[in-house]
Amino acid sequence: MSRHLNHHRSGNLRSIIAMLLAVACFALMDAVLKTLSTRYPVLQIAALRGMTALPLVLLYVTWRRAWPSLLRIRWPLHLLRGGLGIVMLSLFTLSVRHLPLSASYTLFFVAPLLITVLSVPVLGERVPRAHWWAIGVGFVGVLIALRPDSQALSSGLVTIGGLAALGAALCYAVAAVSGRLLSRTDSSESMVFSMMLLVALGAGALAAPGWVGVAPTDAWLLLALAVTGFGGQLAITEAFRHGQASAVAPFEYSALAWGVGLDWLIWQSLPASHTWLGASIIIGSGLYLIRHERRITQAHANAQHP
Repeated sequence: MSRHLNHHRSGNLRSIIAMLLAVACFALMDAVLKTLSTRYPVLQIAALRGMTALPLVLLYVTWRRAWPSLLRIRWPLHLLRGGLGIVMLSLFTLSVRHLPLSASYTLFFVAPLLITVLSVPVLGERVPRAHWWAIGVGFVGVLIALRPDSQALSSGLVTIGGLAALGAALCYAVAAVSGRLLSRTDSSESMVFSMMLLVALGAGALAAPGWVGVAPTDAWLLLALAVTGFGGQLAITEAFRHGQASAVAPFEYSALAWGVGLDWLIWQSLPASHTWLGASIIIGSGLYLIRHERRITQAHANAQHP
């Protein structure tokens, strides 16, 4: 029992580190997406995200000698994740075209709550009551950070950017849970490869009729898109492969800090006071969640070794 507990705790810690790394990569990628969103159609940007990362994925699969594992994969779930990936990328790019990164992230933060809800019936995970309370409080913080009054709430939600962010969050949550199901039988390499391949081919086919020629001066942006997208995809796959979805998902809240920092550094904008208040509640709920998880783990350890 003690060995199983230590393995479980080690898996969650490894997943949390992977999640924090994934969030950092995706935040930098999102800054690139926002920059590109004013120059190219959203479906084309989704296709470019897949196309630029695919060569790195192929090199990674070769380095890992994982080609045999690609022959034994469950294509229906991979196709589902690929389709969700295309829709998610397109919607999120549309969102950051109209909203600051921090505002899009605020709306996107419904995703961890959705993942937790889905992890119960789909993954059969048992979510402690304290986790529900902590994530629920975090969601209240998201609403506060979104807008503090009814008039602004309406203008914030009923916009193309706001609705696109909410739709992207739903796609992401379903993709994350289906990825956890796939991880029980399929390799991490096959999951990353299939996602990038399907996004590149699917979004490329959809974007082809309205394709806009890529300016040579944007080559460095495409390189950054490739590196950050590949790194984030690999890290997020590992995060949900080794840890409980309900324990790992709250650490996506760290994206808010990245959004605020990038908004300030690149676009010279800072969130309003209500956003800071909401952020404080979100971070506080996350810290409580970590502390409660640690106390439960310690209590079990003490029970095994009195």
